[in-house]
Parts: sequence; C-alpha cells; structure tokens
Amino acid sequence: MPVRDGNHRHPEDAGSGTAGGRRTDMTKPEWIAEGVCQVGGPEVSRADDATVFIVDGGDELAMIDSGAGRSVRRIEENIRGAGLDPSRITQLILTHCHIDHIGGAPHFRERFGCRILIHALDAEAVETGDPKRTAASWYDTDFPPTKTDGRLTGEGGVLTVGNTALAWVHTPGHTPGSICLYLDRGDQRILFGQDIHGPFLAAFGSDLTQWRRSMDKLLALHADILCEGHFGIFRTKPSVQRYIQRTLDQNP
Repeated sequence: MPVRDGNHRHPEDAGSGTAGGRRTDMTKPEWIAEGVCQVGGPEVSRADDATVFIVDGGDELAMIDSGAGRSVRRIEENIRGAGLDPSRITQLILTHCHIDHIGGAPHFRERFGCRILIHALDAEAVETGDPKRTAASWYDTDFPPTKTDGRLTGEGGVLTVGNTALAWVHTPGHTPGSICLYLDRGDQRILFGQDIHGPFLAAFGSDLTQWRRSMDKLLALHADILCEGHFGIFRTKPSVQRYIQRTLDQNP
C-alpha cells in the first residue's frame, strides 16, 4: 500500500507509470518486457489499486496481485486490450495479504478458475478476511473470507507458468508473509517488488529487522527492472539499486 505521508518517494529515481495514485486519468496496459504486462494500478485501473501484472507463459498466464477489488472489470478489459485471454490465467499469486493487492482475487478465481497462491504466513488473513491484517479497514471496505488454493512455504522456490519459470523469494518485513517474484527474459532480470517500501505497522505484523534482511536479498538479485507496487517501474539496474538502498537508508 502507498505510504500515506509520501516520504518514501524518490523523485530523481521515480519509475515511469504508476506513481502512488496521484493521477485520475487511465492509461493503457503496458508491456514492461517480453511476456510481462502491467494491467492494473493507480494510473491503469483505479487509484486504490496496487500494480497488477500478467506473466505470459504461452499456454498459461500468471497474474501477480489483483487490485483492491473495485476495478476488476477494467483489469479484465486491460488484459484483453493487451491481446491476452484472461481465461488462460491459471495462477493468481498474491504478494501479501493487503486489500489493494488481494481485493480482486475472489472475482478472478470465480470467473476464470485460477488458483490463488500466497505465502503461508499471510494466508490466514485472507482466509478469515481479517479487517486489520488485510488493511481493508484502511480502505473503508470489507474483504470476504477467501480460501487459498496453495500456501507457499520456506524461503523461496520456482513456479512454472507454461514455458516460463517464475521464481519467488520470501521477503518478510511489511507483512510476515510478503514475497517478491522475479524472472529472466534474455539478459534482463525483472523483479516484482510490491510494497517493498512499507509502511511498517504493528497491526500488519511488520518487522524492520526482517525487512532489512529482505532488502539485502533483493539487492543481491541485481535486477535490471523493478516493478514496484505503487511507485513505478524502474528500468535500469542502477535506478533499481538506488531505490532499494534509499528506502533502506530511510528506515535505519
């Protein structure tokens, strides 16, 4: 979710595209790299959505996060507008349990039969619809208790999406079960780092010590592109490293 006081934005390194929901005009879905398309987010679907991505694995698609739930039709339209068939979505991977990432999950599973995956440490919040742990109360809404289909456990692994290997790494800090994902396209590594900026609150089970270790893991990946949850797409390796490092510096 966006940081409410705005202190985590770095204008000189700000990514293109989604930027904390400041704009109200909607843009078209955007191909970030081969087989990676942004189909949701503040400037793409609705201001209260975190960014939503599709990974195209040929016969199968994976969806990374699902928005806050109020723009599911728009996200569907964006998927089709990118030339993709949403009925090919087999996996909906939730990077953590907050409403701006999970809100559309019940809709997309009902519509397309995709499996909902989330780290085991955040699964209970989704399955109970806990208003505080899902942050639904922040958004003046409710999240219906929603069964998950797969609980990720451990420190990381690889998900198969058709012909594509999509790696995940456990990155606790913002929430206990936060994960990031990455894949390699040619000589580029694309990192999906949703909400790596925080915020960090006791109600979320946040842990700054764990978060700093998680950010060290991400720095070690040497990603060429960072798809952030609210603050844009960072398209060079130096800008990715600077963004993560400056976020670390702001939370000593």
